[in-house]
Amino acid sequence: MWRYFPWLPVFDRANVVSLGEGFTPVIMMDKLAGPLGLDRLSLKDESLNPTGSFKARGMSMAISKAKELGIHRCIVPTAGNAGGAMSAYCARAGMEAIVVMPRHTPHAFKEECEKFGATLILEDGLISDCARRVAEMNRDGVYFDVSTLKEPYRLEGKKTLGYEIAEQFGWELPDVILYPTGGGTGLIGMWKAFKEMIAMGWIADKLPRMYCVQAENCQPILETWFGRQQNAQHYSGKATVASGLAVPNPMGEALIIRVMRESGGWPVSVSENEILSASNEIARQEGLLIAPEGGALLAALKHLVHNGSVQGSEQILLLNTGSGYKYLD
Repeated sequence: MWRYFPWLPVFDRANVVSLGEGFTPVIMMDKLAGPLGLDRLSLKDESLNPTGSFKARGMSMAISKAKELGIHRCIVPTAGNAGGAMSAYCARAGMEAIVVMPRHTPHAFKEECEKFGATLILEDGLISDCARRVAEMNRDGVYFDVSTLKEPYRLEGKKTLGYEIAEQFGWELPDVILYPTGGGTGLIGMWKAFKEMIAMGWIADKLPRMYCVQAENCQPILETWFGRQQNAQHYSGKATVASGLAVPNPMGEALIIRVMRESGGWPVSVSENEILSASNEIARQEGLLIAPEGGALLAALKHLVHNGSVQGSEQILLLNTGSGYKYLD
């Protein structure tokens, strides 16, 4: 992702902390496209990033900037992948890492943090409970809090998804992008990148419809979108097999909703059974063992095709955020 260095917030290349993240492949999914009546269905596979998820982008950027700012101690609440990524980049940079994670998180996420030398703290509940624990631990501000959207740099790392998609599609964006939405920084970051590229004259002012995919067990964005609550501040969600979607009170809610409104998309939620079934279908049909968050996208796409929201002739991109191997237990 550091090919886009001039458009990123690190000033000195000597401060870049990298493990080779970015420029993940876009894979055509013809076997799944056919039965759905779709001509062009593809998946950008972020599982091939270091530590197995798109969180490597944001953490590479945040830890690089922390290094540039002379910071040595970092803390993060996480549903799983962000904790592993921060632990890895802190190890690379020689920084102390504190990770607060839900106790029910699959074992692989916990073990990778400890392997990278991070201090792992387990908390009952969801990432929102972990965030409260982080706030208590960091009252004196001794740590750089790398929580989603509480600092500006992870978003800048995630925006490289947008630059890559444009480059990989020949500077003509897909018609539709489905994105699994917990904290939503990838969705917000891509939209930011698209707007930047329009301003620079790299792409035409023709943007994709952005669909936010959530689990029925934790669907705060959908509840706000359809007017069943004023906002997600007091929403109470449940755990889901797609642990990255279990974010009941997303700080970026207003920005996520703004992206969907500007793009002409909307939120879609899917059941636990649909998530598991779609994940297995992708593995068997396309040979891709993706995260349940990515599986949720295929389930959501089926809903959109069924109700006529997506047309067969459109270019559709699913954005898989992580590896299914971490969920095997």
